[in-house]
Amino acid sequence: MPEGLGFIVVFCTTGSREEAEKLADTLVEEKLAACVTVVGPVFSVYRWKGKVERGEEYLLVIKTKRSLYSRLESRLRELHSYEVLEIVALPIVEGLKDYLS
Repeated sequence: MPEGLGFIVVFCTTGSREEAEKLADTLVEEKLAACVTVVGPVFSVYRWKGKVERGEEYLLVIKTKRSLYSRLESRLRELHSYEVLEIVALPIVEGLKDYLS
């Protein structure tokens, strides 16, 4: 199996709860994610087009297989409203076997 256990956690932020829920539903329904947790609102500070911006966002915590990452990224890019969206994946190196299966 590739690095770790073959599972990843992907973080993605949205500008609204409605968009977060729609993305979560779609990813799970299309079997691109086993589970998506919507956290928020969260407060983000970031640089955009040369200026420091601040805003309320919703964080998607997406649990999936590493082998699905490319399809997951493509789907998020298709559906997401942001011009440049946050998609960050981290490997899961340990986890409760019953949960991961």
